[in-house]
Amino acid sequence: VQLVESGGGLVQAGGSLRLSCVVHGPIFILSDMAWYRQAPEKERELVARMGRGGSTDYGDSVKGRFTISRDNAQNTVFLQMDDLKPDDTGVYFCYAEVKPTWDRSFEKYWGPGTQVSVSS
Repeated sequence: VQLVESGGGLVQAGGSLRLSCVVHGPIFILSDMAWYRQAPEKERELVARMGRGGSTDYGDSVKGRFTISRDNAQNTVFLQMDDLKPDDTGVYFCYAEVKPTWDRSFEKYWGPGTQVSVSS
């Protein structure tokens, strides 16, 4: 199982970015998908999480500005980031819980990360 992220970059404060993450198989069941971020010298934190059925959870600092969505048919999760602030700068990691085959348990997978930089 491999997660491939795209969409990071440099943007001015107030701007927008859209991150994408595709999960490549084997995939028997794809459960929760999420985005985390890590700023320099800070711990990794939850940005947004979405269950297979559509339930969502957001970090307090991004509520009202970021929107997570997913396309189950394409094994893809998106993060629409609006009204970006310098404090949103960091490496954004895609996360997925996958049952690779019928006889294996759910396992946790991470993407390599994509840099998001917001200038003031």
